[in-house]
Amino acid sequence: MRNRPRLVFLAIFLACAMLIGIALYMQQEKGLEPCPMCILQRYAFVAIGVVALVAGVHGPQGLALRIYGALVVLLAIGGGGTSLRHSWLQHFPPKTESCGTDLEFLLNTFPLSQALPKIFAGTGSCSKIDWRMLGLTIPEWALVWFVAIAIAAAWVSFFAAKKNAARGAAFP
Repeated sequence: MRNRPRLVFLAIFLACAMLIGIALYMQQEKGLEPCPMCILQRYAFVAIGVVALVAGVHGPQGLALRIYGALVVLLAIGGGGTSLRHSWLQHFPPKTESCGTDLEFLLNTFPLSQALPKIFAGTGSCSKIDWRMLGLTIPEWALVWFVAIAIAAAWVSFFAAKKNAARGAAFP
């Protein structure tokens, strides 16, 4: 199907938009304030959504399709890594809980090389579990979505593209 990559990338964009909308709803209406790691996961979903939207509008083929797919997969791996670390902190909280600083303060006060280790060290707020659905916490759900997005992007960009190219070569 010629439009399959376009539809998959647009579906990824819609999923990311939905997830950001849910995060903002939970923050504004339910009072769940995001920790620095939550914010990094949001940034990853926004970046994936932007790349997916551009790919969906562009409707790439060949090398461009693989580049878009690789970007989405790499961003999903980065977001998934953040989700894994966040989940680890929730299951094995640091011995000393502190109030912690917000992401903006860390990025404005420290150079990036010093801010990132402080963010990934986690704070008391990163280890706090405020919400669960079907037994999974927010970062665990984020990880589920990052994995699903990475699989969809890899499939449509690499595996389905090869299959369609081989089929096209066999039936000119």
